[in-house]
Amino acid sequence: MRFLQLAAALAICTGAAGCAGMITGGPLVSDPDGPTGQIVIQNRSRQDINVVLLSRCSASSYGLNRLPRDMAIPSGGEYAFTVSPGCWDASVGRTGYGDVRHRFPAVPANGSASFAVTGGAEP
Repeated sequence: MRFLQLAAALAICTGAAGCAGMITGGPLVSDPDGPTGQIVIQNRSRQDINVVLLSRCSASSYGLNRLPRDMAIPSGGEYAFTVSPGCWDASVGRTGYGDVRHRFPAVPANGSASFAVTGGAEP
């Protein structure tokens, strides 16, 4: 479903400067002066996680990898992303392997929401 939405958005947005967020997943923090919360990805699988896609629930794609370049979440580790409060979708995994998806329906302001990946990131 998101693929079809993305294709339609690309057709509409060709040449439009304001549509980058539809492809990238948009900014993690929409108002730099506003409240923020955190999404914490916990790696409970046996393999490193090197892909974390995050986007607003209303976005047409999961966006691009939000981990810093050449960074992975090791088995037993975790990584926190600062985000604006609200609904967020995540797709987490390893390059070339399956992913697991999770919806954070309400990341609270000044709080956090966690997701423990226990499988799906493994070859």
